[in-house]
Amino acid sequence: MSKFKNHNQSPDLLKKKYIFQNKMYSLIKYHSKNSIDYGNFIKKTNYDLKNKKLELFPFLPVRIFKEKELMSVDNNKIVRVLQSSGTTGSKPSKIFLDEENSRNQIIALNEIFKQIFKSKKRLPMLIFDKKPNRNDSNFNARLAAIHGFSLFGKDPLFLIDEKNNIKVHELDKFLLKNKSKDFLMFGFTSIVYEHLIQKEIIKNMNKEFSKGILIHGGGWKKMENLKISNYKLKETLKKNYGLKKIYNYYGLVEQTGSIFFECEKCSNFVTTKYSEILIRDRHFKILGKNKKGFVQLLSLLPSSYPGHSILTDDIGEIKINKECECFFKGTQFIIHGRVLKSELRGCSDTI
Repeated sequence: MSKFKNHNQSPDLLKKKYIFQNKMYSLIKYHSKNSIDYGNFIKKTNYDLKNKKLELFPFLPVRIFKEKELMSVDNNKIVRVLQSSGTTGSKPSKIFLDEENSRNQIIALNEIFKQIFKSKKRLPMLIFDKKPNRNDSNFNARLAAIHGFSLFGKDPLFLIDEKNNIKVHELDKFLLKNKSKDFLMFGFTSIVYEHLIQKEIIKNMNKEFSKGILIHGGGWKKMENLKISNYKLKETLKKNYGLKKIYNYYGLVEQTGSIFFECEKCSNFVTTKYSEILIRDRHFKILGKNKKGFVQLLSLLPSSYPGHSILTDDIGEIKINKECECFFKGTQFIIHGRVLKSELRGCSDTI
């Protein structure tokens, strides 16, 4: 009998999990050795460094990156500092990247992008944001996303001016030039909603976006406050602009590069060979499929800082849709939103 045989998961998924957990185990040992803070965390949690079971791997609460500057390389090797966008008055997370970590993030994102969009060439690109200052080594989550996705487009047009208005004349020229070929559109969800739906300026101009491929993510807290669901947003964009390809993505600045795209067919997010997800209850016990709990994200990409296993403030649920062969044949899941006034205690007190 195959050691990957299971009635709930395919052989491909179980094989991927087996390979993933071995690589994750190596990362745990590496960060334990190279990060003093993380090494202390491992000692205080009494984690057995000989244990290779994925469900028993230790995790850091996401808020610890707001409180500690965690690194697994010498400070003089850091080339970029990413910061979470954060809410007003809150302290942002700080993520420290060296050249190797930055390079691996781009490689992973490139591989994920190409497998989903099947494009061998860079496409013209509209970005629903202001043009960033690329000379700044300190990036927030928004700028990091813009930087990452703009690598896959060419001649990007930043659509929003300094007064937060759409550059109508530039948009006209872009659409005239690219009306008969595919082009990319990218923006934070709340910004896309504001300019394509809420303000209705573009809608009233009868702009045609049927050849556009929209990628959006983040900013969902604002959307939840407005009572706008992902489904409602998607249907409105299709109706108003003729958009046929809309991709929502999920990810954390604490694990930049390890992102999860929504499957076009089943609408679930899907893990890749670089990532995995577990769901835990309030006592940190593992939950099975179709049960809501705290999202634990695991990634093979963080090497300059111990961000490989993080317990988030998000509530999610693992789903299994046997009828859909998603992009990467990974774990399917959905996100329900963020815990109100969340503050995960217990594990962070050991650092």
